[in-house]
Amino acid sequence: MVKIIIFSLLIIVGFGFFGYNIWKVRSNILLGRDLNRSDNFWTRLKLMTLVAFGQKKMFSKPIPAFLHLALYLAFVITQIELIEILADGLSGVHRSLRASLGGFYTFMISFIEILSVLAFFATIAFLARRNMLKVPRLRMSELKGWPTKDANLILIFEVILLVCIFTMNGADEAAQVLSSNSSYGFTVSQFIGPVFFGGIKSIETLHLLEQIGWWGHIIMVFIFLNYLPYSKHFHILLAFPNTYYSNLEKKGKFTNLESVTSEVKLMLDPSADPYAIAVDPNAVPLRFGVKDVTDLTWKNLLDAYTCTECGRCTSACPANQTGKLLSPRKIMMDTRDRMVEVGNNQRKFGKDFDDGKSLLHSYISEEEIWACTSCNACVEECPINIDPLSIIIDLRRFLVMEESKMPTELTGMLTNIENNGAPWQFSQSDRLNWANEE
Repeated sequence: MVKIIIFSLLIIVGFGFFGYNIWKVRSNILLGRDLNRSDNFWTRLKLMTLVAFGQKKMFSKPIPAFLHLALYLAFVITQIELIEILADGLSGVHRSLRASLGGFYTFMISFIEILSVLAFFATIAFLARRNMLKVPRLRMSELKGWPTKDANLILIFEVILLVCIFTMNGADEAAQVLSSNSSYGFTVSQFIGPVFFGGIKSIETLHLLEQIGWWGHIIMVFIFLNYLPYSKHFHILLAFPNTYYSNLEKKGKFTNLESVTSEVKLMLDPSADPYAIAVDPNAVPLRFGVKDVTDLTWKNLLDAYTCTECGRCTSACPANQTGKLLSPRKIMMDTRDRMVEVGNNQRKFGKDFDDGKSLLHSYISEEEIWACTSCNACVEECPINIDPLSIIIDLRRFLVMEESKMPTELTGMLTNIENNGAPWQFSQSDRLNWANEE
């Protein structure tokens, strides 16, 4: 009974704190402007199935893709064993599903153990890639400090979790053999149980080790669960809605600012009466482009939370490859950091609180966004369809339309477009003169 009470309290605290964190994440995402992505249900469902479930875009780099797949499958399938742990903890029964499932139970636990072994080797490989092999995209400046610690910490959590699983199953297997001279028949534990625990001839000691593994497993699950909202590994959950709400338009098609579009239409309509349009004197004027996270859409902010910091976007960015300051990964990391800061400030000081900072200038510099060639390489490379380019373009719009700032190299071109209708410094009547040359 004491075990059941302690376990129940652990569930209440663990899920309660996770629910609170999810509420904070949701409120942070809703800082963004509204955006309708409710169309094309079946197209979006197919896209989510291929990209999030099937990890289609991961396989452009096969080795990390297969390693990631091993971790992904282990994470999904081992939830079946977690269901049994929850049932055992609330009922006080040991392996409560075994009697009802029979041979299928042995198959499922064996399958989970095989995946866990693969996940263990994948985790060690990822630790080596980050700390020994020094893969260039995992050694860039934006990953210094907390991001690197975060990546290593979650991998260490996974190793501890896997050790707890095999301690639980291995000690239980050894106890089963010692008490009844029979085996559960689990594919991995039937071998590692005797190797690591076969020398122990006390049922009580084996049961204690099994309980250490059992409690360690469930405690690590709740630590992992509540750490996710603070980690880049939140993509484990958010990759699915993020891919579902992907932009289905063709890459390279930019959105028009509605306020600008309506003004242009008004100017081009000779029958329109601008003075007949009612204007709300209390309305807040729309900002052209993006200065802070509250000017972005909720999908931009969901992108920022979903970013895995894998760096595929940055490694594919031609501007970054030529030594320019731009890193699409940093754009997403800065957006997430600023969003969390604004959300915390509003919850603490109220919605009207102004800390004097903004996404542009305080986090992202003008040099970064003007280095972008708008080639969409970052969007194409992202394994979960994050769109850094849309943020960059809207930050540029703010600079040009609100602050009248742009690189001097663009000033002449824009002047020519305004005067001549083309980027070149000659009138429209002279455009075909080249055809008259012999």
